[in-house]
Parts: sequence; structure tokens; C-alpha cells
Amino acid sequence: MSTQENSASATSHGRVNGKIAVVTGGALGMGRAFSLRLAEEGAAVVVSDINADEGHKVVAEIEAKGGRAQFVELDVACEEAWTKLADLVERTYGKADILVNNAGIYLAGTTERTDSAAWDKTFAINAKGVFLGSRALIPLMRKGGGGSIINISSNWGIVGFPDAAAYVASKGAVRLLTKATASEVAKDGIRVNSVHPSLTITHLSKDIVNDPVATKALLGPSLLGRPAQAEEIANGVLFLASDESAYMTGSELVMDGGYLAT
Repeated sequence: MSTQENSASATSHGRVNGKIAVVTGGALGMGRAFSLRLAEEGAAVVVSDINADEGHKVVAEIEAKGGRAQFVELDVACEEAWTKLADLVERTYGKADILVNNAGIYLAGTTERTDSAAWDKTFAINAKGVFLGSRALIPLMRKGGGGSIINISSNWGIVGFPDAAAYVASKGAVRLLTKATASEVAKDGIRVNSVHPSLTITHLSKDIVNDPVATKALLGPSLLGRPAQAEEIANGVLFLASDESAYMTGSELVMDGGYLAT
């Protein structure tokens, strides 16, 4: 049996086998890890991102392993783009089962030094993007009999951190939007939870993790004393996407190495 056949055989018994997943910011970093993990476990993954070149690479990587995926270019802050994506998902699959609202940006700045443009851009992507994505795909989840929305927040969506005013505020908004949405759609069999990672090793954080002083500052009181691997966070996302978390909604999955434990 070929490697591809082995992979396809494995995903036929995966934890999200037969489910349709949409991952925003799916081309790089944690989003790439989420896309790959869900595909490995049997989901058909719609990889969405503004970076088309890297997005197509993720799709090719999934397909090379025997998985199913397609790329959709998406600006999460654009309402029209979400309408088009939802239409495509409905035409192609007839429903949606999983939405991972992962796309986000970080722009440093204290409250005093953050200008309105930086604030608005951060909220447009980090918070409005979650709102638009959830609103666009909830009808397709309802049509399919239920689903799981997973919103990627941050440990800084629970506690503050200096020089990150817009980011912290936007991730805090994601935390409470998660709870609000969960209370609205539980009757439809749709679960909504947030994930709260701390410093995670990705292409975006490579300069930080290569700087011991910066890494120590961002890890703060973390009990494990190291950054997370993107694949470790992806395992948490997979749990929330799967039926294993069927009794979990409106909740926070904190994956911060013990940052908030002390």
C-alpha cells in the first residue's frame, strides 16, 4: 500500500472524519498547523488566507498526504468576502461543521501611543473577523444539524500585558463574543469555544523565540518555561472540533504553559 493510501486509510477513521472545516489564517503559523491536523483526522479543509501562495502550498501538502482541501483567498474583515466563502462552501459541501477563527495580527503599542488606525486595523481583523465568520457560517452549521466554532484568542485575552493595548483588548473581545455566540446557538447544536495560547513558535514569532530576553519577558510566569509548538495548540483545536468535546461550549481552553496558574 502506498504512503498516500495509508494516509487516506488513517483519515477514514479520524476524529473529525467527514466533517467540513473552514480555517482562517490557514496558510502560515498556527493556522497551517490547524489545517494540517484537521485534515489528518479526516476533515475536508477550506484553507482561507490573504496569502494565496502559502495557502496553496498548505492545500498541496494536505492533498499529498491523501487529505481533502481547497484554498479560498479571504480578507476576514470584509463582509462581502465572507458571503462569497459561505456561498462556495454551501455549493461545494452543502454544510459546514467546523469554523476555526484564527486570523489575527499583533501591533505593539501602549494605550497612549496606539493611534486610531492601528486600533481599528487590529479590531477589524482580530474581533470583527470572528464576528463576520461566525455570522456567515452559523446558517450552514444549522443546516447540517450542528457544528463547532473555535475562536483563537490569547492568554492576553484574559489578563493584561503592557505595550499591547489594541491586541489585548481585541482578544478580550473574542473571549466574550465566544460566550455570547455560544448562548445564542446552543439550541441549534452549535458549540462555540475559545482557545487561549501563550507565546507559540511560528514564522511570526521566530525573531522573538531566538531572543532569550524577549522570550523570557513574554513567557512571564509560565510554569513550563518554554513557548508552545503550533502542533500542541492544534491538538487542542482538534479536541474542540471533534465530538469528544460535545459537552463543552462557551468555555475557554487555556493552553499557556501555566502562565495564568500563578
